[in-house]
Amino acid sequence: MTNGDRRAVPDAVLFACNMNAVRSPMAEAMLRHLFPGKVYVDSVGVRAGQIDPFVVAVMEEIGLDISNHHAKSFDELEDTLFDLIISLTPEAHHNALELTRTMAVEAEYWPTQDPTIATGSRAQRLEAYRAVRDDLLARIRARFGVSPAPAA
Repeated sequence: MTNGDRRAVPDAVLFACNMNAVRSPMAEAMLRHLFPGKVYVDSVGVRAGQIDPFVVAVMEEIGLDISNHHAKSFDELEDTLFDLIISLTPEAHHNALELTRTMAVEAEYWPTQDPTIATGSRAQRLEAYRAVRDDLLARIRARFGVSPAPAA
């Protein structure tokens, strides 16, 4: 995305994926961290899974603890007053589009790799999760106008 793609930061954002166990909790935690107390952020899955231990590990690497994340499905949403739903999988995007039929909400689709399909050693699998984390962080920064942190 270029700077021209940046839009105003909405008041409430929902991230959605298949199980609310990998991609959407990552995105939720990073957006909440970048806009503490300024944006209501939540995440859901088409189905509720359980937080993936590799997700917890790669998020801890950037200083975010999501070990207490409770995965939930669209059906378990308590608040539906979102300004923006960002879907990270095709199945979740279908559900998000269904919500736009009855709610005044914008829906975006960010195709995102599934790191759970990575094979190999623990280190190789962690690299797949880091790649998804870093890609989501870059997309969030671009979409919401947050400058990248300076290189160390």
